[in-house]
Amino acid sequence: MTSFLPKREALLVVIAAFLGLVVLPCLNAYVPPDSAFHVSNFTLTLYGKYLCYSVLAIGVNLLWGYTGLLSLGQALFFSLGGYALGMYLMLMIGKLGQYKADIPDFMVFLEFPARFPATAGLPPHWIPFKSFWFAAAMVIIVPAVVAYIFGWLAFRSRIKGVYFSILSQALTYAATLMFFRNDFTFGGNNGLTDFKFILGHEVNSPVTKRWLYIASGVLLLSVYLGLRWLTSTKFGMIQRAIRDSENRVLFSGYATANFKLFVFVLSAIICGLGGALFVPQVGIINPSEMGPDKSLEAVVWCAVGGRGNLLGPILGAIGINSLKSYATHAFAEQWPYILGALFVFVTLFMPKGIIGLPEQFRELRKKLFGKPAAETGPVAQPVSPKIP
Repeated sequence: MTSFLPKREALLVVIAAFLGLVVLPCLNAYVPPDSAFHVSNFTLTLYGKYLCYSVLAIGVNLLWGYTGLLSLGQALFFSLGGYALGMYLMLMIGKLGQYKADIPDFMVFLEFPARFPATAGLPPHWIPFKSFWFAAAMVIIVPAVVAYIFGWLAFRSRIKGVYFSILSQALTYAATLMFFRNDFTFGGNNGLTDFKFILGHEVNSPVTKRWLYIASGVLLLSVYLGLRWLTSTKFGMIQRAIRDSENRVLFSGYATANFKLFVFVLSAIICGLGGALFVPQVGIINPSEMGPDKSLEAVVWCAVGGRGNLLGPILGAIGINSLKSYATHAFAEQWPYILGALFVFVTLFMPKGIIGLPEQFRELRKKLFGKPAAETGPVAQPVSPKIP
């Protein structure tokens, strides 16, 4: 572990993991509700949502901070993972819906039994999602396949820079419009909601919420440690070299398109896993979660926290979303302006984000209070030996 994780960073990770995965769930489960140290179910679920957003931010940072690919479509993969698990959750409702039918309510409302009479109204591609393990596999496979197809076409055509950003945003926008359609069989603008059970347990029970929070924390920790190891290997060195100067890497004989495609697919899988755990905790997934604005927000999280550092996006995601929870309540209409101003401020005055503030302060202190260079005296001239 210490070979790729410095001792100070390892200690910080252990402390954060202990507080987040042990202390907080215990405060929720064993401390009485009237105690000042009690963590409510709502608060624990809110923290779980922040952890899932942190996973999304790490996926964005893997592309932008370490490979130099600014993707504005990672929220799409986040949502695809959420939809994959959400389909399983919808099928577990059974006859507990408003229409007391064997299919989800929106399918009854949209008259799916008339469209799919052979399957009693259930679209054929929904049938395998009755299995949790099939849905869990699709959480990984669907984002990976979409990312592979898009990435292969983009990198094969040597599209990079701002053009890659625009294309990824266009992909996200097109998918959003598609999922908004009622005939696309995924709930339209209302999406998937009103979940009841997951693996035989009530989704809204305190125990299930607690375990979903712990699963989110374990996922974030696993992704962090896995990427910390990956970026410390030779692969990580090539990855950063592509970010700094792709042409030099090409001249060195490396197929940069293959490296970028692998990172793009890996980032999509990470985002999909985060979306899958996001859905049962929040209780809904709809096309608005994959909108271009969500991907832009994830970019802001990375910029504020500090891209090019795995801890930075976590700080940015948790910090910005905590601020958003307060600001959207106190300053609902002004929140977009606050977020935009924060992004501009960080870009101009904090180029390394929150994680880079100690280094900036050290450099500033060195400039202001650094000791002046010692004055050098006259250089002694060599004495020529006297010839007798």
